[in-house]
Amino acid sequence: MIDAATQVFAVIGNPVSHSLSPVMFNRAFSETGYNGVYVAFQVTAIGDGMFAIRSLEIKGASITIPHKVSILDFLDELDPMAESIGAVNTVINHEGRLKGYNSDCLGAVKALEEITPLEGKRVAIIGAGGAARAIGFGVKSCGAGLTLINRSISNGEKLASALEADFIPISELGSLPFDILIQTTSVGMTPHIHQSPIPDTLLTPGLLVMDIVYTPLKTRLLKDAEKAGCRTISGMSMFIHQAAFQFELWTKNPAPLAVMKQSLMDTLNNPRKNHS
Repeated sequence: MIDAATQVFAVIGNPVSHSLSPVMFNRAFSETGYNGVYVAFQVTAIGDGMFAIRSLEIKGASITIPHKVSILDFLDELDPMAESIGAVNTVINHEGRLKGYNSDCLGAVKALEEITPLEGKRVAIIGAGGAARAIGFGVKSCGAGLTLINRSISNGEKLASALEADFIPISELGSLPFDILIQTTSVGMTPHIHQSPIPDTLLTPGLLVMDIVYTPLKTRLLKDAEKAGCRTISGMSMFIHQAAFQFELWTKNPAPLAVMKQSLMDTLNNPRKNHS
């Protein structure tokens, strides 16, 4: 029941029409009896979005592409980890004062370490945005070696320098001499489900491939990786772990992980029913 005491939360990005966060969080609120509602806002100018959060007293927000770095200029305070990473995907509003956090880092590390320890592994990340920055920080903190792969040379070199990582332009990619490959761009996301950021001929058995895109659950990259004999991790694992952090930060209640996962599976398996 939505009433005057209902706390409002949101996902802010551009685009956001694909987001399953509203389904997941609203199911979690219902399951735990928390008086909250979660909605999606497509926002072009992140400064305007933060003004709206303050003005409308929105309790918290998830921040997604393309605002995870540009949002830093519009917050009052940063959690130490978010400050170290230089990217924010979570905001909490405390009496008009906005504080930024980063749960992408924690979510990715948990998803990866469910499959393999990271220490000593050779990790390559495709992308140079806020998610790449957070995940790169996380894997390096766990003792992995890091190489960035990106289409834009200037953006890739800039992030590689910040993370003290190696860099390879995607146009010069001739092989993948790594243990783990992590895809952090929007390539392959619904509705562009037939796209992949790299040729399938580069994928070889023994490589662990994670795609942070979760719509569709199995991207073109992951399908190609499975055919090549690679192990794969879907974006759902990281998505649920980072969302659990957000839920607990906002509500001070334990996250109902099983319910959150089931809500996503129900929606992905019955897209027409859940989006009608």
